[in-house]
Amino acid sequence: MFWFFVMGCVEQEQNSSVQHSEDAQAVIPSAVPQDSEGVPIRIGWQVTWATQGQLAVILKNSEILSDLGFVPEFVGFEYGGPLNEGALSGAVDVLFTADQPAIALCNRDKSWGIIGRLMYNRVGTFVPQSSSVTDLSELKGKSVAIPFGAAAHRETLDAIREAGLDPVRDIVSINMGVKEISAMATAGRWDSIHAASAWDPVFADLESSKLVRTIAQGKVTSVVVMDDDFVHKYPGSDQKFMDGLSLAYQQYKADPKKANEAFKQESKLGFSLEALDLAASVEPNLKKEEQISVKLSALDLDNIQKAADFMYEVKILKEKASTDAMIRKSAQ
Repeated sequence: MFWFFVMGCVEQEQNSSVQHSEDAQAVIPSAVPQDSEGVPIRIGWQVTWATQGQLAVILKNSEILSDLGFVPEFVGFEYGGPLNEGALSGAVDVLFTADQPAIALCNRDKSWGIIGRLMYNRVGTFVPQSSSVTDLSELKGKSVAIPFGAAAHRETLDAIREAGLDPVRDIVSINMGVKEISAMATAGRWDSIHAASAWDPVFADLESSKLVRTIAQGKVTSVVVMDDDFVHKYPGSDQKFMDGLSLAYQQYKADPKKANEAFKQESKLGFSLEALDLAASVEPNLKKEEQISVKLSALDLDNIQKAADFMYEVKILKEKASTDAMIRKSAQ
């Protein structure tokens, strides 16, 4: 199961509200009986992952889904790996995740498909504030701490290539988990490490706290994945669910502070409101002048395929995968 573990989107300390894969069958709520009013749906979300978290909490605390005919149950997971395992065990019907965990799940079990765009989330490469490095090209011959196998790994290597460096020959890549990177940067104990990469909300927290200086930033497409069997049983449920996500975005956009505070209370995270706003700054659906859209653009589709290609390159996938078959009609 190593390939699932390394695909996790969020690696925060364990939270008591989080369900873990080894006891998923015992503790995750079953679907509501079919004779209940409405369509029972179990929603897997990641309790420590910002922006996604605000949307999930809005859906959880509002009548949005029930007004659309659903009877929702929300199932919290620590990060993408256990969430995928929960999906494979039949513990959830739909889930919120990043591109690489989505690809891993859909490649493993073809009955899961991407039904729409969840959000964009940031990943970044950064250095200590005291560092003399101002550009990626200045990392030649230096050590960079990277969470191997995660989207931050992919984006960091791409940025290094674009800076004219060979990521294999010109830098020393050190495999380090995002929790370790956060602790290192917070304590200021970089030792022989010259730069590091992480994703939000850890990246936003370090950046907003002025603990690091960003030298490169990338954007990852995160998605909503649903079980085809669920859609076949309840036709149109995929589009209705995405309609609900659009309505959640409307509430989030109308009052970001309220959404942030509700997410902080639910997740019990210590991130500042400033960090949560910074994490959400890359999402166009939260900008007043932008129309809300949960569809995947042509660029999104290209980037998801690039993610699959990267996963094959670093041997997370045993064979090359075409993501076209993973994308469902409701997503476009």
